[in-house]
Amino acid sequence: MTVTLLDGGMGRELARRGAPFRQPEWSALALIEAPEHVQAVHRDFIRAGARVVTTNSYALVPFHLGEERFAADAGTLAARAGRLARAAATAAHDAGVAGVRVAGSLPPLFGSYRPDLFDAARAQEVLAPLVAGLAEHVDVWLAETQSSIVEARTIRAGLPLDGKPFWLSFTLRDDDAGGPAVLRSGESVADAAVAAVELGAAALLFNCSRPEVMGAALTEARTAVERLGAQLELGVYANAFPPQPEDATANDGLDELREDLDPVGYLAWAERWQEQGAGLIGGCCGIGPEHLEALRDRLG
Repeated sequence: MTVTLLDGGMGRELARRGAPFRQPEWSALALIEAPEHVQAVHRDFIRAGARVVTTNSYALVPFHLGEERFAADAGTLAARAGRLARAAATAAHDAGVAGVRVAGSLPPLFGSYRPDLFDAARAQEVLAPLVAGLAEHVDVWLAETQSSIVEARTIRAGLPLDGKPFWLSFTLRDDDAGGPAVLRSGESVADAAVAAVELGAAALLFNCSRPEVMGAALTEARTAVERLGAQLELGVYANAFPPQPEDATANDGLDELREDLDPVGYLAWAERWQEQGAGLIGGCCGIGPEHLEALRDRLG
């Protein structure tokens, strides 16, 4: 199966390079204070083989920015994130690397890994400035690190009818890799796949969970999609964290990265995902350009 390489984790890569970075702003701080670092990370992921770069808009929510800054700046910052990703893709095209797409990151609106914090009454208010800021610059809408089906449905409902593909990526419980794959809400991957088809998604992915749970998710998703007779591209971009507890939040602190998930170790997992039907493969937190280079040399 041909694999399209996604990029890796923006936030931890910024921190590794010494860009402005702290909690709770996470990757948004560099976007605010030193956007040149963000564009450099996009550029380096493309050089490493990524053919989809994701906008640095993940932390542009009140959970990370705070209510006051979000109200004042979210739309402007989202547009900046979109322009930086588009500029990197355009520069790659001018240098002879064609076909780099920009995915507009639409994050969990009220905190990663925490479906219990989801506020349906306020969701569209938080989503609207991100969509408005990104719309001009992106090729694909990517609702990522979604913990529940209702989160995914809510984001889909807030997107314009612009004909751009909708990619949907769920995060999985990863404290027990021995059983069926489930969303952090406890909902089944099969139900998530059915929802993805109903929402007209072009791709269903799994991200920001450890590699050990991704294979089961791919198998269960593929079975559900085939049962429906639908066409849905599958993908994975795992993180390099230890298992995350159910009460984890994205600004608890910086998790240690696993030593076994160096480029060679991560490649071994990616090769399995390719065999299991993943056509979109990249990395999340802790997966950098050096990992993408290893994937490019073997999967590209």
